[in-house]
Order: sequence, then C-alpha cells, then structure tokens
Amino acid sequence: MKRIPAGKFKAQCLAVVNEVQATGEPVVVTKHGKPVVKIVPAEAKDDSIFGYMAGKAKIVGEIISPASSIEDWETTDN
Repeated sequence: MKRIPAGKFKAQCLAVVNEVQATGEPVVVTKHGKPVVKIVPAEAKDDSIFGYMAGKAKIVGEIISPASSIEDWETTDN
C-alpha cells in the first residue's frame, strides 16, 4: 500500500485522488510517519432501474391459477 506524507498529499491532492480512482490501490496519508487517513476508491453504485429489486420478493403458493373462480364474479344481465 502506498504511503504519502500529509504535506505532499496537500500539494498533490487531486492527482492522488485520480490515481486511487484509476488504479484502485489505497493510499495512506501520514503525519510524522504515522498513518492518519486512508484514501480508498468509492464503490461504484449501479443506478439502473432494472434488477434493483432482485432477490427482495418471494413467491409463495400458486401464481398461475386465478385467485377466485369465475362463478364468484357478479355479472349484470342487460
């Protein structure tokens, strides 16, 4: 894991962030040789509407047959 002093990180912040994003390798920022923070790439979030509910529902029972028989329906004769 790459380490960088805080002063150098301050001067090159955007370049370090771009490098972490491109390579995926975390960078530890240090002060006086001691770790202070770790810069890691953010997890990419898929914003697609397709499949976002996958695995959230469960089918229980019969889903093909009608819920009630046709005789239960009211009809009006003209």
